[in-house]
Amino acid sequence: MKYDLAVLNGTVVVPGVGPQRIDLGIQGGRIAALGHSIRAGEAEEVFDAQGLHVLPGAIDSHFHIGIYRPHGEDARSESLSAVAGGVTSLISYFRTGHNYLDKTGPYREIFPELLALSRGNFWCDYSYHIAPMTTDHIGEIEWLIDQGVCSFKFYMFYKGLNLASDSTQGKEYTMTENYDLGHLYELMYAIERANRGSKTRVSLSLHCENPELIRVFMLRVQREGGTGLKAYSNARPPLSEALSIEEAGVLANSTRCPINLLHLSSGEALRTAVDIRNRYRGADMALETTLHHLTLSYDVPEGLSGKVNPPLRSAEDQNALWDGVLRGQIDTVVSDHACCLRAMKAQELWPAWPGFGGTELLYPIMLSEGMWKRGLPLERVADLLAANPARLFGLYPLKGAIAVGSDADLAICDLESKRTVTAANLHSAQDHTPFEGLTLRGWPVATMLRGKIVWRDGAPLGNPAGMFLKRPLGRGAASNPG
Repeated sequence: MKYDLAVLNGTVVVPGVGPQRIDLGIQGGRIAALGHSIRAGEAEEVFDAQGLHVLPGAIDSHFHIGIYRPHGEDARSESLSAVAGGVTSLISYFRTGHNYLDKTGPYREIFPELLALSRGNFWCDYSYHIAPMTTDHIGEIEWLIDQGVCSFKFYMFYKGLNLASDSTQGKEYTMTENYDLGHLYELMYAIERANRGSKTRVSLSLHCENPELIRVFMLRVQREGGTGLKAYSNARPPLSEALSIEEAGVLANSTRCPINLLHLSSGEALRTAVDIRNRYRGADMALETTLHHLTLSYDVPEGLSGKVNPPLRSAEDQNALWDGVLRGQIDTVVSDHACCLRAMKAQELWPAWPGFGGTELLYPIMLSEGMWKRGLPLERVADLLAANPARLFGLYPLKGAIAVGSDADLAICDLESKRTVTAANLHSAQDHTPFEGLTLRGWPVATMLRGKIVWRDGAPLGNPAGMFLKRPLGRGAASNPG
């Protein structure tokens, strides 16, 4: 066989196995051979990975495209940032209501519009988690599954909370009625029914913060004149996370709905999540944390640049989360990427919009802060960033694996490369970063999407060629233009 591309002389990090001295032969966008003696003459093109490590392309399974900027524009710039960091697939959240497309209505009408806005604008492959905001949306779950959506979302802190910086009330923000625990129960019940006989895991992702506690603590902090990120953490304390996680666990255990506990931000949240997973042994619960909760605290020098929900916590919370990663308690690490420009951050805490980008730093942070600093094995890095999200969200083994038949999605990294993060040297449209000044050791030098080099030596190659991932995928499946 004449391969389209051969990746030679590198150290390949196979998820679940570890570093191996293996050559890769790629044909038709997929890995066709793994061996020790593939010769340069057997391929049309050769990538010499001497001195480099070849990891599976990361799957950033917590992303927000189009939340603060026009969808197509945001997709183009932020997916470019993703491939610059070795991310080859992303799954973005979408809901009706304020932000995103600023509308409500049936997903039978809105989801095709979303796909049309996405088409031709992604540098990496992509899919969507969908939030059923209304009772009618719950009735569309089976239809959405047929469209390739097998993961959904509920925002526990939306219930009755004054959310927006312009004092918009909750119902105006969500454009829905009865967005409460009753809605959550019905949603879990419908997802569990959809799981019966399903070819893949159909799941519900949960943003766990309690709105009633946030209301009380926010008023308290405002009365005390709190202004910084520590004040913001006190206004949305770990207690509010822990209480919502408990509620989620009780409902998930009752309905048997598979759940994903998102962006655990504190030691208390992690301990609560681990406790309910141990308590409800038959329940399916996956635990997620983010780069920023692992790396940044509320003392970050960039100030309001780091405002995010749930908030940045203390250095002790960072250490507790890293301990959870090292103990195998955390299943996935994500960016929760949301391009939020400096102008949206305002000059004061309360009107500043939450969120920021970070997808380009997935591999650099996990290699530098995880492998180099804390001894996190490379195969565990590959599991957290690629294999685990692929398994949880209907992409495995076409994605998240380095195996014959899998897509040739690869992040080729120089583990010795050192670089200091600045907003100027990242590739997001965002004009600031709370990671400013962080020096990291271990950066991707090239990214391959389905056997094509899309990023190399600091620049993109070709044009956006990302495809919509109609989940579930399998070895015989193909991505769909979208």
